[in-house]
Parts: sequence; structure tokens; C-alpha cells
Amino acid sequence: MNKFFLIGIGGISMSAIALILKNQGHIVEGSDMQESKTTKMLRESGINVYIGHDESHIKGDEIVIYTAAISKDNPELVKAKSMGLKVYERAEFLGMLMKAYKNVIAVAGTHGKTTTTSMIGYILKKALLNPTILVGAFVKQLGGNFCIGSNEYLVAEACEYVDSFLKFNPTIGVILNIENDHLDYFKDIDSIKESFRKFALKIPQNGFVVANLDDENVCSALKDLHQNVIYFSAKTPADFWADNITSCNGYYEFDIVSKDSKVLSHIKLNIPGFHNVYNSLAAFTVAYLLGIDTKIIKETICKFGGASRRLEKIGDLDGILLYDDYAHHPTEIQATISTLKKLANGRVIVIFQPHTFSRLKSLMPDFVKSLATADKVIVTDVYAAREKNVYGISSKDLYEKLKEAGIECEYISEFEKIAEFVLKIAQKGDIVATIGAGDINKCIELIFQKSPVKS
Repeated sequence: MNKFFLIGIGGISMSAIALILKNQGHIVEGSDMQESKTTKMLRESGINVYIGHDESHIKGDEIVIYTAAISKDNPELVKAKSMGLKVYERAEFLGMLMKAYKNVIAVAGTHGKTTTTSMIGYILKKALLNPTILVGAFVKQLGGNFCIGSNEYLVAEACEYVDSFLKFNPTIGVILNIENDHLDYFKDIDSIKESFRKFALKIPQNGFVVANLDDENVCSALKDLHQNVIYFSAKTPADFWADNITSCNGYYEFDIVSKDSKVLSHIKLNIPGFHNVYNSLAAFTVAYLLGIDTKIIKETICKFGGASRRLEKIGDLDGILLYDDYAHHPTEIQATISTLKKLANGRVIVIFQPHTFSRLKSLMPDFVKSLATADKVIVTDVYAAREKNVYGISSKDLYEKLKEAGIECEYISEFEKIAEFVLKIAQKGDIVATIGAGDINKCIELIFQKSPVKS
């Protein structure tokens, strides 16, 4: 039995690690900047959580784990290092944890990681394989953002930021797509592709990589790879591909066909958006290659209800539908708005919160292009996350660019005023959607609070 201290324990991944360690019989405690549902849940699970960071929390007998968002001058981190304690960054420690599992399925890609990881985990659970699952959002059908199972299967998201996923030890890799992102760390698209290639090279010869044939960057990154690469496609025959694709109001159904032209299954998705054709193809491919019965795979995918903040319908205010989505990259935003357009009887009104200054600066023209597909856009201040604004950019710059492009938009800094404005302009049949990876979803709570009509 060891004692662990987690700096930033309230984070979605850190909290899951804390509970896994607790379940293994270790003593676990940690700290976070603010109280939350997660910190309260951890306390209820017997984990001591400090609010605020102080060097006095480190006693000298702990193994310390910290998130990449923690600054180098964090007093707990400084104290741990000065005492010569074992200190691990979250991804590094998660990579060590993975060594205890026989089959480690790591899901990578610029977009779709959470949904695909959730789908795969849910399939394995329904197949009674008792998986351990780590996912970056609350998933109702999993009962949370993690499941603690046996050491036979671990399913986890694999993020490329700061090459985190290169610290993992997967036996099965999934690469959904590769695009320009995290340009505060990566130099360009070639350096991003190289990182994904290194991720694929970590897969052992007795494992396999499931990859998107329709993504040019994925194919380029995996060219001449000696690993066993299995391709899926929604456009052309592949190892596994979607044929006879049809849609109704943004919901898709299709046949899954093998490379020998055999129809393996017919899928009717319970979550909207064409991007989920790809996510479900990847999940089906992994499960099929693991030998899971196709009936179980089909039933599970068709019943899958999605993860929180992934095109999530929050409520209905007298015919005004409210949605929340975690999209923070232009491609994701365009996919979200495109899907909402198919679901709406009226306008699609987007409340957008940019996530990080570096992303806004490096992808500004793409943000303008993707947001232009909405009927009206409300822009609010950048969610800085780990960054300080050394980039000389703000949400007002995005607002000005949108205005120049002739897009109907507003810049409103305060969430309370956003809620009041939305309630003035939204009409029956409209969809109001909060979009962003920060705390923009709080606007929906305020809209409900201020509305004279209750859902």
C-alpha cells in the first residue's frame, strides 16, 4: 500500500486515477483550486481533498501526481521536488498504470476521442468483459467518467497535446483524424503527424491500429508503417466501411461492410451528426477485431446516448431548444452547427467561447468560416485554461472579423447579460447552443434561471 497525493485532483482524468488508486487499496488525497461536484464525490469516496494549494499539504511520504495544467511554481509541486519525492505528470503515471492491463485500447485523434472511447467501453461492458474505462466526460450509460473493472481491458482517451500519449503503453491504438491544433506546442501539421506516427509505433506487433482511411493526414502519418493497420471509411471500400448511408433529421444509419464485401451489421445511430458515423465505425472495428458478437456491438452502438457536452440536448423552453457542445476546434464547430441546422425548425443561435488564446490566434480564419454557418453568433471572452495572453489577441478580434465577413453577431462578456440577451431574441423553433471547452455551459443554467418559462 502506497500513499498518493494528486495536485489538481478535481480534474476529470485525475479524479478517475484517484478512485482507481483508492480501489487498489492505496491511501489517496489531493488538492484543487475550487470546490466542485467532483471534489465532493471524492470526499464521499474516502479521499481527503484540500481546496487551495499549500506546501503544508505535502508531508514527505507521498508519491505525487500532477496535471499538465499545474504551474511549475505550484507550492505543492515545488515542495515535493525539494523533498526528493517521486513525482509524475498525469500522462506519465497513467502510462505506468497501463502496464498492469493485458489489453490497453487508446483512442487518439484531434476530434471524437471522448465519444469513441465511451462507445468502445460501453460495448465491452455490455459484452461482460468488465473493462476499466477512463473517459473525458460524464457518460450516463457508464454511470460517470470512469469504470473500474478487471485488469483484462483498459479503454482510455489518448491526447496528443505535449505528446502526452507517447507516455502511454497501448496494445491497440485508434486514430480518428489529424488536424492542426495545439500550435502552442506543435510547430506545424508535419510535427503533429510525426507525433501520431510515434504513437502508432508504440503498438506491439501482436496488437493493431484502427485508422481513418478518409483522413489524408492519418494516411500520411501511417505510411509504410510495419504495425498491423486496419482502416475504416465512410466514403470508399476499406477493411471496414459504411455503405448505404442515409439520414433523417441529422441522425444517420448505414451498413457496415467488410473488405470482402460482406455486410456485417446495420447501424442506426441514436446520436446525431455525420461525424458519429466515423466514431461508430472505429468503435465497431475495435470490438469486432476483439471477437465480440456483432449482435452485441450493433445493439450497444444503436442504444448509445452520447457523452455529456457532446451535442447534448439540455432542455426545452417553450419550443426553444437548448444544446451544449464541447467543440473548440473549427472543424468540430462546423460539424456541430451543421448537425444543429438539421435538428432546428428555426434559427441556430450559437454562444461561442474560444478555448485558449493560442488556438484562437493560429486558427482565426477557420473559426470565422465555421461560425459563419450559424444564423447568429454571440462571442464571449476567451477561456484561457493553462495560458496567459501573450498572443495579443482577444474575442473582440474574432467579433470584428465576423462582422467584417457580414455575419450577424454580438460580443458580450458577461454570462448574465448573454442569458438576458438570448431570452430577448430567441423564438419558438430556434436552437440556442453553447459551444466551447471552457465553462460556457454555465450560460444555459442562467438562461433557465432567468426564463419566465420553465422546461
